[in-house]
Amino acid sequence: MKKIVVFGATGNIGAYFIDYCKEHLDPEQYKLIAVGRKQTSFFEHAGIEYRRVDICDEKGFDELDTEDIYAVVHLAGILPAYYKEYDPQVYIDVNIKGSLRILEYARKSGADRVLYTQTWAEQAGFWGKNEVLSPKLGKSICYKGDHAFYTITKSMVAETMEFYHQEFNIKNFVFRLPNVYLYHPQKTYYVDGKERIIPYRYMIDKASRGETLEMWGKPEAFKDILYVKDLCQMMYKALFAKVEGGTYNAGTGIRTTLREQINGILKVFHPEGEKAEVTECPDKAGFVSFVMDIDNAAKDLGYKPEYDYIRYLEDYKTEMTQKRFKELWGE
Repeated sequence: MKKIVVFGATGNIGAYFIDYCKEHLDPEQYKLIAVGRKQTSFFEHAGIEYRRVDICDEKGFDELDTEDIYAVVHLAGILPAYYKEYDPQVYIDVNIKGSLRILEYARKSGADRVLYTQTWAEQAGFWGKNEVLSPKLGKSICYKGDHAFYTITKSMVAETMEFYHQEFNIKNFVFRLPNVYLYHPQKTYYVDGKERIIPYRYMIDKASRGETLEMWGKPEAFKDILYVKDLCQMMYKALFAKVEGGTYNAGTGIRTTLREQINGILKVFHPEGEKAEVTECPDKAGFVSFVMDIDNAAKDLGYKPEYDYIRYLEDYKTEMTQKRFKELWGE
């Protein structure tokens, strides 16, 4: 039986990806192995094999299967959004050294392919200049701010994967991720070491209480709203794609304006029967418009987004109500 090993399984995206794979994989042909550093019985209760491994500890890899490894999925790492104090050594220890251990594990185990989630900050130099972000644009790293060194370490891993592809014939799939929208009980993140409320969570909470929402910046500014389950679909299809790999800008290819975002939140979360009000604040800080070019993901992987903006919000609301991962996330 072929085995798919997923590192970072206890993380936000990891939990959803494991869930997606469990739903879609043929259990007669593939065995799913979740790997994380958290002590949890969540996966065992879900009927999924779980191995507790810290990628910073080389000895931990001795506990992992090495036979019949088909694919390795790398979702582990340190992110600035969940990191209060800047310490470059941590990024090196986790994002670089830990990733190298994962790649070596894939090589020694004879894995056919490795999947890796990269940050879209690798293209930060194009923000505000190119409304459509294409993989063909390549890299343009911004060397200032709290994402700079993080992005450098993530990009080094992507380059190292290309080395493993050319030197050891391991197929490599790299996914540049913008903000991935998903339900998680955590409502704050860090920017330059300062804790802030996640904007869309703040808006959803206000709408749920029937409060007036503020629309900051230009109402027609737009974003590509990527729901986690569409990302899971894209990555899942990469597990079986008949190509050597590549770099894919993850998204939907759909422009959702700020006005559409606000109106959608009100439609899905505002109490029925109560008047929904929006105050436009054009002089307050907005955001840079962008949409992801997903043409190569459609061609190479057969990816087609399933969640438009409203369907994403409705599914988010369901996840928020059901709290399916509460055992893992400690709700």
